[in-house]
Amino acid sequence: MRAQTEEAAMSLEALQREMAAAVMQPLTEDENMRGTAADGRPMAEIAASFIAPNSRLTAFERLEIYNRQYWYRVLGALAEDFPALRALVGEKRFEALSIAYLTEHPSRSFTLRNLGSKLPEWLAAHPEQTGRRHRLALDLARMEWAFVEAFDAAEWQPLTQREIARLQGDSRLALQPFLRLLALSYPADDLVLELHKREKRQTSEAGVAHEESDARAAVPMVRQRATWLAVHRVDLSVYYRRIAREEFQTLVALREGRTLGEAIEAGFAGSRIAVRQRPERVQEWFGNWAELGWICNANR
Repeated sequence: MRAQTEEAAMSLEALQREMAAAVMQPLTEDENMRGTAADGRPMAEIAASFIAPNSRLTAFERLEIYNRQYWYRVLGALAEDFPALRALVGEKRFEALSIAYLTEHPSRSFTLRNLGSKLPEWLAAHPEQTGRRHRLALDLARMEWAFVEAFDAAEWQPLTQREIARLQGDSRLALQPFLRLLALSYPADDLVLELHKREKRQTSEAGVAHEESDARAAVPMVRQRATWLAVHRVDLSVYYRRIAREEFQTLVALREGRTLGEAIEAGFAGSRIAVRQRPERVQEWFGNWAELGWICNANR
């Protein structure tokens, strides 16, 4: 009896994997289900192995409905999370890179929130997908994914002003999980915010915004300049905050687990800020971090 149950469970698992592979197979250019599977088997035979036809549709046509809906949903979800990247590269190119990305990194989670988690890394390895503004496109993708992470990451109890005043050089600190630190090639934070606002405006006015030529032409040029950003959350809203390289390096060192003294030393490595001015800068940073609740007890 147990053997029969295990065999049935294995058959169910095989059936689920077969159907998932069919549903997640990319559509044709005409947005139809492909005629053959990746292994060369006819999709009509695969569909008939686990779907019964009805009076109106064949097994292939019934499976095609699920195949289309899967791709419409994941492509739509990715577009919602990366509106600035989509505006930069254009609607058609964004759809093509989305299909290529999702073919390599299909949804593996119960939530579509994680769908774009590997997109920045994937784009870095596929510059051909974004054209001549690749480095800017990569910055936008990193910023938009950081926006997603900062929005729903955990929040810990921050240090109080009194606790901060008692810190020593050998103190170790933790940073808020929602805080994301980005070293970028472009000062593109204002651009991303503007494109996000435009996306919301177009969506509210037209229900959905799919105007490739207009959206792409309207993206202004941004001059390349090294920029450091802190992406953080305040009262359920996400913000981009430009910070100096020294502050960025200090925060990164703290996140890596270095002591406060070591982190500050790492922060000013290669800095042109005069030594006599550095204590004032550090004091200013801590005032901002305390106000924003960025630093926490490492042994919480």
